[in-house]
Amino acid sequence: MTTQPSSFYFPAPRSQKFCSQCATEISYITPPDDNRLRAVCQSCGAVHYQNPRNVVGVLPIFNDKILLCRRAISPRYNKWTLPAGFMELGETTAQGAMRETQEEAGAQIELGSLYTVIDVPHAEQVHFFYLAKVLSPELAPGPESLEARFFSPETIPWDELAFRTVITTLEHYLDDKKNGVFDSPHQKPPVHHYDVPLPMHDF
Repeated sequence: MTTQPSSFYFPAPRSQKFCSQCATEISYITPPDDNRLRAVCQSCGAVHYQNPRNVVGVLPIFNDKILLCRRAISPRYNKWTLPAGFMELGETTAQGAMRETQEEAGAQIELGSLYTVIDVPHAEQVHFFYLAKVLSPELAPGPESLEARFFSPETIPWDELAFRTVITTLEHYLDDKKNGVFDSPHQKPPVHHYDVPLPMHDF
């Protein structure tokens, strides 16, 4: 029986209290020539902009089966997901997607084209998923995954999927597959752009 780890993995807090330049307490005001509240240092004048975070991942396919990972971390501990995670500094979205696949599933892949771009404004995130061909059935899940497994379309655990962005990406893939989008090796699949209208926990 698996137990939930005591340490959680969360991004740095979004609410900033002190200036990163001079350590003075900051205020949230609308600077001149701007149109929204910003974290502004009243001492040195530094403006600390907060921008959406990028989540990058893949939709990995091996012999018409989809690779999913069962999460070993919060949020959504014990739920299934596509290999994905926060993009690191100094890497492209494609590089980040490949890194996350290696870290979470230990899978060797050939990265394909960008497939879904999903805006998640309530979580201050944008999710990018690439198509990917898994080159070998050998998997070696890392510490962030309880297990990694291949699922046929008929056996996808829909009620146990972690995030709506994962559900949306899988739905697009199955619809495109049904409509013959992937039948021609010379036809590039479309990029699906979608907005998640509600907070991530409201499924």
